[in-house]
This record gives sequence, C-alpha cells and structure tokens, in this order.
Amino acid sequence: MIKKEMIAMLLAGGQGSRLGVLTEKVAKPAVAFGGKYRIIDFPLSNCINSGIDTVGVLTQYQPLRLNTHIGIGIPWDLDRNEGGVTVLPPYEKSTNSEWYTGTANAIFQNLDYMEQYHPDYVLILSGDHIYKMDYEVMLDFHKANKADITIACMPVPIEEASRFGIMVTDGTGRITEFEEKPEKPSSNLASMGIYIFSWQVLKDALVALKSQMNCDFGKHILPYCKERGQRLFAYEYNGYWKDVGTLGSYWEANMELIDIIPEFNLYEEFWKIYTKGDIIPPQYVSADAVTDRCLIGEGAEIYGEVHHSIIGPNVVIGKGCVIRDSIIMRNSTVGEGTVMDKSIVAEDVVIGKNVVLGCGEEAPNVLKPAVYSFGIATVGEKSYIPDGVRIGKNTAISGVTKPEDYPEGRLESGRVIKAKDGDKA
Repeated sequence: MIKKEMIAMLLAGGQGSRLGVLTEKVAKPAVAFGGKYRIIDFPLSNCINSGIDTVGVLTQYQPLRLNTHIGIGIPWDLDRNEGGVTVLPPYEKSTNSEWYTGTANAIFQNLDYMEQYHPDYVLILSGDHIYKMDYEVMLDFHKANKADITIACMPVPIEEASRFGIMVTDGTGRITEFEEKPEKPSSNLASMGIYIFSWQVLKDALVALKSQMNCDFGKHILPYCKERGQRLFAYEYNGYWKDVGTLGSYWEANMELIDIIPEFNLYEEFWKIYTKGDIIPPQYVSADAVTDRCLIGEGAEIYGEVHHSIIGPNVVIGKGCVIRDSIIMRNSTVGEGTVMDKSIVAEDVVIGKNVVLGCGEEAPNVLKPAVYSFGIATVGEKSYIPDGVRIGKNTAISGVTKPEDYPEGRLESGRVIKAKDGDKA
C-alpha cells in the first residue's frame, strides 16, 4: 500500500480567455513565459522543491502541448515508480461521461486517483500563477493550527479586492468570514487559489456537493465547510505572486524579469525553476546586432536591435529590425527592417519584412475591449503577417493573413483580423 503524507492536485484545464489569441490553440498553463519556460513550470517546480513527489495535473482545454511538455515529469524529477506526475484528463465512465464543470468537480472526478495514495493532506493548486512558494511551510502552519482547511492568502490593494475571494480573520489567522468576489470587500486579504485540505474533510465535502452544478472551491466547497463549523485558516504569503491572466499582467510579469534587479529571480540556486529543455544550439548575436536588457533563448539568431524584450528559443530577428518592449515566443521569425513596439508574438509566427507593429495612437478594441487593451499588439500562434503592413495598438491577429486583409496596408488601432490557417503565402 502506497502512503503519501501530502499529494498535490494541479488544476491546468483553463482556457484563459482573457489572454485572447494567445490561448486559442493552447491551454493557459502551457503558454510560454520568460523565454524558455511555460507557466505550469512554476507550480510544478514549487512542488518538487517543497518535497512533494506526487502531482495530479488536471487538463481539459487544448491539452496537447501541456501533455507533451509534462511527459513523464523528468525535468521536475517527477518520473517516479510510486507517485510522480500523472496527467488527468476527463474520461468516460460507465454511468456517464462529463467534462470538468468547475474546479471542485474536476477534483471530485479524480477521487479514485487520490484514494490510492491514502494521503493525510491534499494540496490544491492553480496551473496559471507565477510565484515561488514552499508548500511544506504552509503544511506546518496547517498542522500547528489543527486546521481542516488552510487557504494561502496575500494582501492586495483594496481597489482590486473585488476580483478575488476575500478573507476576514481573527487575531489567530482563523477565517471568520469568506466572500467570493465581493462588490464591497470588507478586507484586502485575497485567496491565492492555493488550498491544503485534510483528506477526510475534502472527500466528505466533494461527495456531499457532487450534484452541485459547476461545483467550485470558492463558491461552494469553502462556504459548505465553514457552515459546518470546520476550522478554516488563512496562511499569509508575502512573496512575489502574479496571476498572469490578462495580456497586461502577462506582459508586465515578463518585463519585470529583465529589471536590473528583478523582483522575481528565475535563477536562484536554492529554488530552481525546472522546465523541459530541448537540445538546441546556443544563441547567435551577429557583430552588428544591438541588444540591451533582454532575455534571449537558446538557438535564437539576432541580426537587428533588441531593447528591453524577451526573445524565446529559436527565434530569428532579421537585419535592420528594431524590437522594443516586446515578447516573441519560440520558433518565430521576424523579417528584415521590421519595427515592433510593445507587442506579444506567440509561437511559430512568421512576420514579413518592413512591418510596423504597435504604432500610432491607442483606440479601444472593437471586438473585446477588456481583453485587447494595455496598448499591446498581439499576434496568435502560427500566424503570418505579410511584408510592409502597419499594425496599430490594442490589435489582435490570428491565422495566415494576406495583404488584402489590411486596407491601404494598415490595421488600425483597436482592430482584429482572424484569418484561416493555411499555407503561408
């Protein structure tokens, strides 16, 4: 019989619709971050650094790249005979087959997986946050308080508090009130979506609420447990934590990596961030290229200028290019003479010669003003942009576009082009 003190369940099925075209073909946790990493690398690395060697990764939306990336867990030392990493997609059961309909429903559908490890505690994580955290310290806090549920929390500016689950605690850290995304928050202590449950408490709540539609931890499980008088505690975390769920926060978190002294250090010896490393040659920066304050991935070739940007592995930047304040993900090519300002370019994109990306005045996006904002020009995966076009701010492009998609050679600020995928012109 395998016995594990604590196992982790990592929720990685989210579409991440607020990232727009970046997540059209890939789940949010599989989106590239900081050049060579993917967002899911952070919670997985936290697990192994915290001594947790059994992780179930729950996938659903566009899981292919995520599954390929995780594989059998070798980069995180999670290729174990007992435990290790297991990808858990929704599956067909004899009575019914259903998609995961909420965070708690996804965990409920995997009770059998958890059961086999006879855990004392279950750690529930989101697959889409950037942070470093020692879950063992949180578990010690859970045990010391004889808690049934411990929720990792952090203080947020009060004006942002209505976006989160908000906790009100007494002097000992015990949660006295819990409000999910309140209009008028009574505190600024926000849930980070990281929970430690004592196993029996979790199991009983999941079974009791199994017929609840779209069963969710914040909306259903936590209030249910609280009503039954169970001991809920807030574990306050004061380190770096970023929800990279919007294009603005995603862009900002990437840019913070290249500050002179970054608040979030990817390269600390004692808390490594692991990722699947492909064997590729080192980067090449030509003699007349200019680079300052940027991260450049392996296999990249730089022939132009790159300022304050993040360049992924195997990216080619042609002669005469000027790239500023931008993120270009792996395997993309930027043609000669192209100028790019504050843009996010996804994987496997080809941008023609003499293109101008992110120019002109800002205008609200006509299709999704809340998503395509922050003055960013966004290009989705496997897109193609023809030579010589000018593209404004708050724009989105996906698919293989042709010169006729750009009236007078322009895509005005706030506009969107969604072309079909096909052969690049």
